[in-house]
This record gives sequence, structure tokens and C-alpha cells, in this order.
Amino acid sequence: MEEILMAYYADNAKKLRKMVDKILSRFGGLSDKDRDDFYSLANEVFVEAMRRCDDFQAFDVFLHSCLSNKIKTEITKINCEKRKADRMAVSIDAPVGDEEESALGDFLADSFDMEKAVFEKIGEGYSDRIMLYLSRLSKLQKEVLRLTIDGYPSDEIRETLCISRRQYADCNAAIHSYRNVSILF
Repeated sequence: MEEILMAYYADNAKKLRKMVDKILSRFGGLSDKDRDDFYSLANEVFVEAMRRCDDFQAFDVFLHSCLSNKIKTEITKINCEKRKADRMAVSIDAPVGDEEESALGDFLADSFDMEKAVFEKIGEGYSDRIMLYLSRLSKLQKEVLRLTIDGYPSDEIRETLCISRRQYADCNAAIHSYRNVSILF
């Protein structure tokens, strides 16, 4: 038993870590912190496997099987928690209030105003990046952007431009889309 313990824990548990890394390589998307958590879990599994295994000749196979099962169970649990968080996510364009005239995003405080950054003048005119950004927007999207910069709330913008909530949300999505905004960085 002591031989097995020495074999797996020599050189900072190199053999145990190698076995865990081989199992984890099938999953991907894991950070170093996740790996450290699985190494800790492997220590618990190792102790339990040593207690339960009668045939020390087949200990490697038994330990690998135990580690695989435990790691799969933990990854399933982690993914389940991620899916729960996704189901509880709320869009910032979600309507708020009884009359649903405002969106959740209208109430978020933020010191950065992307719309104002777009229209800040550089020198005597707009920069090339801003001109490229504006060229990607439709006439309606530019008008929504201008009214937003002027400080109008979403319900007044919709009323002024005679557009529906959906049209406003689509314009807003285009104005803030990564494809368009990435030009500015």
C-alpha cells in the first residue's frame, strides 16, 4: 500500500495529476482554478480507492475508473449550474413596469456613454473610425442614436420617430452590436 502511495505522490503527485489531466483533456474549457479543484477532488478519490481496492495489481485501472466517474459527475453538476444561471438571465431590453414603456437598460447606471463617444469630434471632424461606424448604421438607427445622445428616454424616441418597441430594440441592438462597435476600439 505504501508503494502505491509513494508512486502516486512522488514529485508533487505527478502520477496522480497526469491521470487527472488525461481525463480532463476530454472536456476542455477548464481554467487553472478548475484543474486545481479537480486535483483536490482526485486526492479524496485516491484515498477512497485505496480503502476499497483489494487487488493492488489492478489499482491503476480501478483508480482511473473511480476518477473518471467522479470527474464526469462534477462536470455534469457544474454544467447544470451554468444552465440554471442562463435560464435566470434577463435581457436589458426587457420591458419594466405595468405599462412597459421603459426597458431595464434605461435604469442601469454607467459612467461610459457609447453614444456620446461616437459623436465626440476629433480635431475638426469625425475620425475615420467614427465615420466607418456611422456608415454601418441605417438612417433610422442614426436618428435613434442622435436622440439618445440628446438625452431623450426610449419611450419619447419611439413616439417621436413613430416606431414600435420592437423597431426601437432592433435599432438599439444594431447601435450597440459588437460588429459595429468593435470598429471604435
